[in-house]
This record gives sequence, C-alpha cells and structure tokens, in this order.
Amino acid sequence: MIILLVLTVISIIASLYASFIYAPTELVMGDIQRIFYFHMGTVWVATVAFTTVFIASIMFLKSGKRKWDILALSSAEIGVLFITLTIITGSIWAKPIWGTWWTWDPQLTTTFILWILYIVYLILRSVAGDNVKQARFAAVFSIIAFIDLPLVYISARLKRGISPVVFGPGGGGIESKMLITMLITFLACTLLFIILLKQRILYEKIKDNLRLLKSRAI
Repeated sequence: MIILLVLTVISIIASLYASFIYAPTELVMGDIQRIFYFHMGTVWVATVAFTTVFIASIMFLKSGKRKWDILALSSAEIGVLFITLTIITGSIWAKPIWGTWWTWDPQLTTTFILWILYIVYLILRSVAGDNVKQARFAAVFSIIAFIDLPLVYISARLKRGISPVVFGPGGGGIESKMLITMLITFLACTLLFIILLKQRILYEKIKDNLRLLKSRAI
C-alpha cells in the first residue's frame, strides 16, 4: 500500500508539472485548455469506475457473494465523485471558450443522465442495507444504468456539440506533448482510483465485521 501511495503521489506531481509546464499552450483556447487534462482524467476514472460497477453487479447477481456487492457500491461512489468533477471541470472549461457553462447537447445530456442514474443507484443501495433482495434489485438497476455510458461516447460522434471529439472518427487529434501529458494524468488518476477503491472496500469490510461482532454480543 505504501508503494502504491508513493507511486500515486509521484504521478500526480508529474501530471501537474506536465499540465502546467511541459504541455504547450493550445493556440486557439490558450491556457484555459490545460484543464482539459484533468477533465479527461476524471472522465477516464468515471468510465473505469462505472464499468467496474457493471461487472461487479453481474458477479453479485450470479454468485450472491457480498464481496461483489461491496466492490460495486465502493466503485459507484468513486464514479459519482469523478463524474461530478467531470461536469464541474467541463463547465469551467466551456464558459470562457464557448461563452456558456452548459448546453443540452447530446453528450452533455447523456452525461447528466449518467450522473443521475448512479446517484439513484447509491440511494437504492443505501436503502437496501443488509436486505439481499433489495441489494440485488439495486444491482439490476446499475446494470441497466450502464447502458447510458456508451451512449455518452456515441452521442458525441452522432451529433457534434460543444464538447470536442479528441480520439476516433471525427476527432481533432492531439499534439504529441499533449498526448503524453494526458497519458500521465490518466496514470495518476488510475492510481488514485485504485487507492480510493481499496480504502472504501476496507471501510465496508470493517463495517461488516463490527456488525457481526455486535450480533454475536447480543
């Protein structure tokens, strides 16, 4: 865990250096574009987190094992945190460049729906508590909610809004130093996600152990 923490700190420092010093200033958007790296980092973590929820929920429904339920819940909480940061950083980026904090274009709308869906999942899972039947219902809901994730990416390519397409068909491409900076940020955010996930899972396991001790003491 110490090694992971050290690597995370180093990668975050490297990401900050690359974003503010190493990466060149974008010709059209200027320095405000530097928030792009952190924005894309949050998008990446949210994608990984919600994909983890999807897989863990399927495994929970299949096996009924608590560890998968814990993984889904823990990853969903982190995913909601990072998709919130995605919306915030995207709005900060959009205002000086496009003159608006938000528009209801297809990609932003599907992102907002994704945010709402996983908040609803967390509410459902919180209400479920130790009720296995309700926990399974929440897992089914999270699997359905996951359908919106690919729609976020597809929508940007079907109908262009203010959000730029960087990769894939229709993408504007990215300069090499910018790409390196973004990859470093992806690494930093991934390591941060792993640390947060491990700690959140540990917290849930401690809660389970305390609950078990209380039940035995009664």
